[in-house]
Amino acid sequence: MHPLLSLSFFWLLPLALMLEEDSPLDCAPRKSVPYHRNNAHLFYEEGVFNYSTMLLREDLNLLMLGAREAVYALDLSNISKKRASVKWEVTQKQKDECKNKGKDPETECKNYIRILHKMKDDRMYVCGTNAFDPECDYMSYADGTLTLEKKEEDGKGKCPFDPFQRYASIMVDNSLYSATSMNFLGSEPVLLRSSAVSIRTEFKSSWLNEPSFVSMAEMPESEKSQEGDDDKVYLFFSETAVECDCYNKLVVSRVARVCKGDLGGQRTLQKKWTSFLKARMDCPVLDSQLPYIIQDTYLWCDPQQDWKHCLFYAIFTPQSDTSDLSAVCAYQVSDISRVFAEGKYKTPVPVETSFVKWVMYSGDVPTPRPGACINNEARKAGITQTLDLPDRTLQFIKDRPLMDQVIQPIGEKPLLVRRGATFTRIIVNRVQAADGEKYHVMFIGTEKGTMLKALNYQGEMFIIEETQLFQPPEPVKILKFSHVTGQLYAGSDYGAVQIPLASCERSLSCMDCILARDPYCGWDKDVGKCVALSDSQRELIQSVKAGNASLCPNADPVKPMNQSIWPGGNLKLSCPLPSNLAKTSWQRDSSPLTPSARFQLLQDGLLIFNASDSDSGLYSCLSVESSKTAEYTTTVAEYHVTVASAGGQIFPRAQTEGPSVVGLKAVVGLLVVCLLVLLAWNFYKGHLPLPWNCGKTNSKQTQEYREEGALNSGVHYQEAQRPAVAEDKPLVSGRNNGSSNNNHTGGEAAHSDAREENDAPRVSLPSLQYIDDESEI
Repeated sequence: MHPLLSLSFFWLLPLALMLEEDSPLDCAPRKSVPYHRNNAHLFYEEGVFNYSTMLLREDLNLLMLGAREAVYALDLSNISKKRASVKWEVTQKQKDECKNKGKDPETECKNYIRILHKMKDDRMYVCGTNAFDPECDYMSYADGTLTLEKKEEDGKGKCPFDPFQRYASIMVDNSLYSATSMNFLGSEPVLLRSSAVSIRTEFKSSWLNEPSFVSMAEMPESEKSQEGDDDKVYLFFSETAVECDCYNKLVVSRVARVCKGDLGGQRTLQKKWTSFLKARMDCPVLDSQLPYIIQDTYLWCDPQQDWKHCLFYAIFTPQSDTSDLSAVCAYQVSDISRVFAEGKYKTPVPVETSFVKWVMYSGDVPTPRPGACINNEARKAGITQTLDLPDRTLQFIKDRPLMDQVIQPIGEKPLLVRRGATFTRIIVNRVQAADGEKYHVMFIGTEKGTMLKALNYQGEMFIIEETQLFQPPEPVKILKFSHVTGQLYAGSDYGAVQIPLASCERSLSCMDCILARDPYCGWDKDVGKCVALSDSQRELIQSVKAGNASLCPNADPVKPMNQSIWPGGNLKLSCPLPSNLAKTSWQRDSSPLTPSARFQLLQDGLLIFNASDSDSGLYSCLSVESSKTAEYTTTVAEYHVTVASAGGQIFPRAQTEGPSVVGLKAVVGLLVVCLLVLLAWNFYKGHLPLPWNCGKTNSKQTQEYREEGALNSGVHYQEAQRPAVAEDKPLVSGRNNGSSNNNHTGGEAAHSDAREENDAPRVSLPSLQYIDDESEI
């Protein structure tokens, strides 16, 4: 890279981050709902973890929940009620073998349920990681009992070895389509169809290059098809881009698709997909340099229209740590299908620098079109199945499975961009509002165990609320929606919850209900409550596009609360905001209150410091919130504040009588007696001198000090100049038992003492006496 280019990059980086901070795409939830057990129905069992696989059995009114070494059948209407369960644990031998391969016996060497699908005979197909040796089985529910048939089918290619590796699967006509790894090391990724004729992808980096699988979906493209097309199975994943001309690995998002009737080739691509095509997906977020990575998808289809009007909603997260934004993009299925049916291919071209460059293929395309399903045109040419495809077509698709065109979202921009907790899962539901229009409401799980309820009103991003589902916060690992119950189901490592689509009861006023702009809710004037549209037959007040709260009737005035404070004291007046988008302002006696050293405005109230008589009055907390139509102000709380006067009788008087005072006097008296006894004992033992002996003692000590000074002053000056050797004698008496703390023998010590005695100056020093009794120290 040129030095100027690198310098400009670092110069522009702060500017880009600043633009990202101030971007209008940053969307905050209107309400943040903390965790409460009434938020949702909860299910968990002690010692069981990883509730991350779900299957809705609406025909049985059950939610099948797969966890670590257990499968549960829960009541679909209230998942806290367990109908049945079955354990599927690994044996000690399997755990030992897994441990010997270098895996953790307490976490990895367990059986994590990863596959749960319904079959045509009402049985269920279930697979687990089985201590890094995946295994599958059949399960049935009858008479309130879950039963595993113990058929023990090989799960390689169907279920991941690693319980923490991303995977995807779908059951189509009793054939399991799975995207996972074929081997223990996870180095052989595969898209596999397990059926009478098993088909898989090639083990080539141009097909799958270090992928992370996300989800799969079936698309009935054969219905009412004039071309006689086949149904498709779509796969969403991310992988390292082979077409990138860069030194570092670049991860991109992909969508691939295969034809349901694919049987593989006769010679080339034998038992391999002949219809595997993939294309890059883009979700542009704030002109980011690095592409955002796909994490989950949800297929939404209108039952009254054909498949071309279906939408894929996908969530994306950044692949670098420089951003904490997550995004939602929507894609038209017809746009994706058109890229595969009509788009250009990419082809590898060797270059001199010994690496392969991928460019758009501009040569002749074989007939039938590579990667296409068998259609009427192919049948006219005598090709009725993929086994009849010519080798030229098969060799072309084997070398060039990548499309050149990038698939863009609807509007070429995200529906939602939000800073904060990373998005993990998404569900989309369509609801008809009071204005007759139908809106797509997005329910998004995050890494912090919250769920966002969000919409896009004609380009305007709006998050109605963010609800904490799990405590402690745990990432949402799966989301499901039941059209029968109208409920959402979320799973995490430590439990599963059931959440209603509408939570209208959280809005306590008409203005709060309308400004929420929730298409599920409206204000019922007759009962004075915010209720769900589906639960009411009356006409409700609602304004989801504009948030026009002027439609609301006049609210009842807020009843003031009385507060008193002493002169010089401090007081906090609470004012809980009804919305994160609202701002507070305070008034005193209908006049605006400005912040000062004595008045501090908080997010949830007002602090009054060092109160005086002038601070008495009526304090009003006002909430100001804007919508598309106007700015609305409402009174949240009012307080009558009085400052007590010093001359009144409201000051508390000291208590002089009563049991507490008598008890305190007794304790003080006892302490005084104890102190006197302690002093008398110290005087008697001589530890403290008596007052009348203080003068004598001081005179005696002074005389001794003078005599000692005179004795020491007799040392000659010449002798004092010589260095004195310290006398090596113990201060505490004790016998020499032959042990010594140094390395000299007793003879060497005696010789040394004699030498030191001859060399030492003759100085008269006070003698050091041995201390025989330790109490004399």
